[in-house]
Amino acid sequence: MNTAEKYMNRCLELARLGAGNVAPNPMVGCVIVHEGKIIGEGFHQQCGEAHAEVNAIRSVKNKDLLSSSTLYVSLEPCAHFGKTPPCSDLIIEHRIPKVIIGSIDSFAKVAGKGIEKMRKAGIEVTVGVLEKDCLWLNRRFFTFHQKKRPYLILKWAQTMDGFLDIDRSQITYGKPTWISNELSRRQVHKQRTEEAAILIGTNTALKDNPSLTVREWDGNQPLRLLLDRTNHLSEKLNLKSGSCPTVVFTQEAVESKPNLEYVQIDFQTKVIPQVLAYLYDHDIQSVVVEGGQHLLQSFIDQNLWDEAYVYYGNTFFVKGVPAPRLPVAPSQSENMHDTLLKFFINPA
Repeated sequence: MNTAEKYMNRCLELARLGAGNVAPNPMVGCVIVHEGKIIGEGFHQQCGEAHAEVNAIRSVKNKDLLSSSTLYVSLEPCAHFGKTPPCSDLIIEHRIPKVIIGSIDSFAKVAGKGIEKMRKAGIEVTVGVLEKDCLWLNRRFFTFHQKKRPYLILKWAQTMDGFLDIDRSQITYGKPTWISNELSRRQVHKQRTEEAAILIGTNTALKDNPSLTVREWDGNQPLRLLLDRTNHLSEKLNLKSGSCPTVVFTQEAVESKPNLEYVQIDFQTKVIPQVLAYLYDHDIQSVVVEGGQHLLQSFIDQNLWDEAYVYYGNTFFVKGVPAPRLPVAPSQSENMHDTLLKFFINPA
């Protein structure tokens, strides 16, 4: 690992500290180095607040050193006025002579403009240090702006013999059939805090009556999303309690309530693209799909997924509801006591 990669790795470490708090903005970390010593660090901490470069520059005690320092940043400094002034202008103002960038920002209002502005000001700019890692860090942000849809994460638990659930009668509705262990459930709750929304379908709501809340981890509560075509699900369900923001997609117009918004879509045509269009229009950058077999397989069949987390519990059902089938092999796996987590990436 060379010197530039060492400091860019530090930028990535800092950037990750903003996970769950900066969306729909990207996670960004910044390090300022003078004569081989870090004199300033910063990261984007909260959407609408100061960017990483601003926080790093503010942290430098002796601002005179900036004119002979190198600034490392995981993402191209912005060049436009948004909720905060352009970071590229601040870098120019402090006469920082050298800037090393991890990846270009594909957001239309930036997209190379920050780099161009700094180079015109005489700053030496290097781009592409640990670029793959920097792009992966903000895959939700880049997918949202490039594909005009949220980043899609599929999640389910299945038995060793490939079932999501037993064949249940109505008498067993209202409680989930647990397959994975408590450690994996905490992992699921942690993941919820890092994503913008979570989606299930009618059958899962009816059979399991989930809350889809963050209970076993500290962090943000994702927006809850429910597909209920005929709006026949009981108002007594946890998802309709109004305890936290929830959107229900229905076929007919339904009057919304506090924390319970009804959105009318056409269930006679493809439902998923309509849901994704709504989420894109409302700046929802990522969605975890925790639905049942039909909903999950629909995302897979339409090739509308980016990652998948599959928890294999150490149990057998012999018969029941079959698990979805992914068209790719897992990229990595992790043992969680008696549950095996496999992680899949869509190569498309």
